[in-house]
Amino acid sequence: MQIGPYRIQPGLVLAPMAGVTDKPFRQLAKRLGAGYAVSEMTTSDPRLWRTRKSVQRMDHDGEPDPIGVQIAGGVPALLADAARYNVDHGAQIIDINMGCPAKKVCNVWAGSALLQDEALVADICRTVVQAVPVPVTLKIRTGWSRDHRNGLAIARIAEDAGIQALAVHGRTRDQMYTGTAEYDTIAAIKQSVRIPVLANGDIDTPEQAAHVLRQTGADALMIGRGAQGRPWIFREIAHYLTHGTHLPEPGPADVAAILLEHIDALHAFYGEPQGVRIARKHLGWYAKDRPEHAHFRAVVNRAEDAATQRRITVEYFEALASAEAERWAAAA
Repeated sequence: MQIGPYRIQPGLVLAPMAGVTDKPFRQLAKRLGAGYAVSEMTTSDPRLWRTRKSVQRMDHDGEPDPIGVQIAGGVPALLADAARYNVDHGAQIIDINMGCPAKKVCNVWAGSALLQDEALVADICRTVVQAVPVPVTLKIRTGWSRDHRNGLAIARIAEDAGIQALAVHGRTRDQMYTGTAEYDTIAAIKQSVRIPVLANGDIDTPEQAAHVLRQTGADALMIGRGAQGRPWIFREIAHYLTHGTHLPEPGPADVAAILLEHIDALHAFYGEPQGVRIARKHLGWYAKDRPEHAHFRAVVNRAEDAATQRRITVEYFEALASAEAERWAAAA
């Protein structure tokens, strides 16, 4: 998939997720096979650009190209200013958020709330595209509600305004993350525009990835929740799409190595105690569906410092590896 001068290979993209896809996670996902990763959404309100959170979200030092930054808001001029500001701070692709379903975002007329006003969508897209010399992309849902499903119209508006790629989450805003993704709608959008289309929603296995590509004809896949606790999903999908076979499932020692790399990066990036707090949700995702995960999470979430959090994690995964080795020995 091509976005402006940037070749996205493989066509597997880490979706922007607020509070999740920070710099440590983006770097890890890229190392484990993602062809591209978009930042957490950054506000278009200039009063907040210099807060600690915004400064951290705008830190792209050491990230592989291309660097994609998502901006959120509902005022065209402010979004244009935000785009310029982020380009000045390293962004090589600007993504506009019209997909976030969160109430606090929609209530300030941003995110997927914008899908209700097609004229405003056109104004925002044109204004941001004209403001910066880098490619501008757009993330949307299939509509605001079941009775207001206008993703097809929005896609054509976006293309006419100069948007260079479109990511579509196959749900309306009122569905949030319930139900199943509407791949037929994504397919219709893909057939109606000439720009690249990324399919997003419910992609959590290599088989599902292949199914979504067949059903939608999309140019690439965007993966969000499927990568939480499984950042290696990108290399698994890439291998399956290329060879039709599965990579071996990572064992406890492999998962531990990736997880420790992740939490070490979080501790280094955020410092203590913030890095310790942020690591807790990731620890829960990595441990999900593993033996004794509830007990592990209860213990590790009480850790107040990086060293303790790391030690408990090492002990848990060493115990899992030992138990797995014993099962193999018994079966031999």
